[in-house]
Amino acid sequence: MSNYQLSQPKADDKEDWQTLFKAYADFYKTQIEQDAIDRVWAWLQDPDHQFEGLLVRNESKRVIGFVHFRACPRSLSGGEIGFVDDLFIAPDVRGSGAADAVVAELQSIAIQRGWSLLRWITQHFNERGRGFYDKYTSGPSDFIVYQLSTAPK
Repeated sequence: MSNYQLSQPKADDKEDWQTLFKAYADFYKTQIEQDAIDRVWAWLQDPDHQFEGLLVRNESKRVIGFVHFRACPRSLSGGEIGFVDDLFIAPDVRGSGAADAVVAELQSIAIQRGWSLLRWITQHFNERGRGFYDKYTSGPSDFIVYQLSTAPK
């Protein structure tokens, strides 16, 4: 289907992943501390942690993107779905088919694991991402996401 290779991140991929992860945080105007970056990387390196990731490499083996995902219980079906936490492709290769390769791999994983669907969220201003996601879905779901901060006031 594509010239992209997706694989689990290995220990020596940290620098490439971290550069893209910081760019992802910048896109969402989120300050991310190094200890949080290190913790997420540790999750990705722990085969027993529920948080998983894949790196996307181009033909020259350059890491050009990543996806983070996990199984998520769905009470109304009594089963699990896949939840995509983060998907990022380097700006200079967007539109090249790399994100399509990610979605194809996620669909394959979902089928193998018996997940009835894949779910993800994005911010309303992410017009390019939303346009891409609309290629694979019938548009946003009918749910509204709320979040309650537990940080002291």
